[in-house]
Amino acid sequence: MKIQAPVAKNETYTGTVMDLTYEGNGVVKIDNYSLFIANALPGEEIKFVVTKVGKSFGFGRVLEHLTTSPDRAEIDEKDRKLAQAGIAPLQHMVYPAQLRFKQHQIESLLAKNKLDLSVSETIGMETPYHYRNKAQIPVRMVKGQLETGFYRQHSHDLVPLTDFYIQDPRIDKAIVIVRDILRAENVPAYDEKTHKGIIRNVMVRQSYYEKEMMIGLITNSHTLPRAKAIVEQISEQLPEVTSIIQNVNNRPTNVILGPITNVLYGEPVIHDSLLGNRFEISAQSFYQVNPVQTEKLYQLAIDRAGLTGNETVIDAYCGIGTISLAMARHAKDVYGVEVVSTAVEDAKKNAKLNGLTNLHFATNKAEYQMAEWQKQGLKPDVIVVDPPRKGLDETLIHSAAAMAPKKIVYVSCNPSTLVRDIQRFAEEGYHVTEPIQPVDQFPQTPHIESVTLLEKD
Repeated sequence: MKIQAPVAKNETYTGTVMDLTYEGNGVVKIDNYSLFIANALPGEEIKFVVTKVGKSFGFGRVLEHLTTSPDRAEIDEKDRKLAQAGIAPLQHMVYPAQLRFKQHQIESLLAKNKLDLSVSETIGMETPYHYRNKAQIPVRMVKGQLETGFYRQHSHDLVPLTDFYIQDPRIDKAIVIVRDILRAENVPAYDEKTHKGIIRNVMVRQSYYEKEMMIGLITNSHTLPRAKAIVEQISEQLPEVTSIIQNVNNRPTNVILGPITNVLYGEPVIHDSLLGNRFEISAQSFYQVNPVQTEKLYQLAIDRAGLTGNETVIDAYCGIGTISLAMARHAKDVYGVEVVSTAVEDAKKNAKLNGLTNLHFATNKAEYQMAEWQKQGLKPDVIVVDPPRKGLDETLIHSAAAMAPKKIVYVSCNPSTLVRDIQRFAEEGYHVTEPIQPVDQFPQTPHIESVTLLEKD
């Protein structure tokens, strides 16, 4: 029998917001039917229009706030543009409430799975904006003029922006300067529909401690018209720039970077530091975008590992070696594994750059390499995992447990897969022994990082 939803698309209703989803949308219920509505906070009474009706839930858009929450932040015209682009989805929430929201998300998932575990208050930032050290900004023609900005949510319509709020202001300034140079040199922007034009994206990487900047011009063609003039003007107007690269991506894809990178000026990398280690960062390198909070996150992982200088540590998903190098200064030996071969080469270079000789890196899928190390008789005292959003592969959990480390330190970017993996580790005899610690790596967004310590029974 077909279930009839108690609401209809394009109809207007009023309701009280009961909760927030993990994406930060308000939840309103009508006859037990859930509607998810952006820019709505718990306790607020709102007037809204229904925009989509599904079998078991729907979506709406706020028309009017009949009452407002004490947790609501003021939003001006600039902020409304950010909301359109989805850059700062929690900007309508005061920062202490954002931190509580992130703690509550983990607590709710634990409760839902009947896990009686504590979650500490989220470690926040003193300045919870202007923190991102990397930007990849689309370039398109808007009303006949080359523009930089961000896509309107759920579309490929560009919203022109000059202040991205969560980015380092030096990056915002650089994007405007590069945009104006491209305009002056009449370089055509890429058109997704016709697959014509030249400039697809402008990438900027800014080192936090060493004050070096990389400008990346992502092009649809192998040649960049007026390249010499563009490079001269960028280096003259932005003296902090130490690297200008052209990345070629001529495929009809949403993936930003292509396989070919040419150095147009300076070095192919910039440098930055984390917890006293220096890193080379290329256009393709994965490097945490919030250096202030990353240092807190990694120091927390080191502290939870309880390193004394005598331990053997495995760092699964080691990337370019950021956690590995941090751990290596406090451990006897660190073994890192990463599936991306270029990242492993970068990790080896970074170990050498810092004079660290107790690091050993392998290129492989983490779950395969863990099984290989287990066969070889490697006996780690601590295993650190920092997986992607999909969490850990079950075979990795089995291999990790079979190595019988005293501690497993789980750095998570997804509370849902963290909770699932905690349950899987419990089946292997590992349990959470300290409160889970959220760290706000991405203020103004619903993303949640955390550190969890698991120990053998």
